[in-house]
Amino acid sequence: MNKKTDTIRIAGLVRESIVDGPGIRFVVFAQGCPHKCRGCHNESTFDFSGGREYKTENIIAKIKANPLLSGVTFSGGEPFCQPEGFCNLAVRLKKLNIHILAFTGYTYEELTGLSKTNENIKRLLDHIDILIDGRFILEKRDLSLQFKGSSNQRYIDMNAVRETGKLAVLNFL
Repeated sequence: MNKKTDTIRIAGLVRESIVDGPGIRFVVFAQGCPHKCRGCHNESTFDFSGGREYKTENIIAKIKANPLLSGVTFSGGEPFCQPEGFCNLAVRLKKLNIHILAFTGYTYEELTGLSKTNENIKRLLDHIDILIDGRFILEKRDLSLQFKGSSNQRYIDMNAVRETGKLAVLNFL
């Protein structure tokens, strides 16, 4: 796992996507995933030594260059396996008032447990607007779902969680 804050090991970047969250989004695909969900459409992101290191400042520059973006999406792989780098990126994006959506194979409850031993996981959660959580389960795959792959996954309004201290699951975006 990458412990650096100024770089992220990525599988790729998509400068404009309409399938990875609401509006036109810049997508950062993390490299490395411990979940290895059967049927995952990003199997090439599983290997933690794959992809390449990318400086967060270069990612920020690409995002700032596109005034049409509605936000940024962290996908994977598993962004929470690189909480230092993704936290640094998220903090800088929030200073620019950019909406952040993150996909994770962990559940919110698992992440809150992991955040007790890794402050950067908590800090990353503190900067995300929408979290889509849970492993992809092939048997629960549903192509009619917006932005997520299987019916067990949840849309979590992280701003409402921070406001109320309670889990705020959205039915749809």
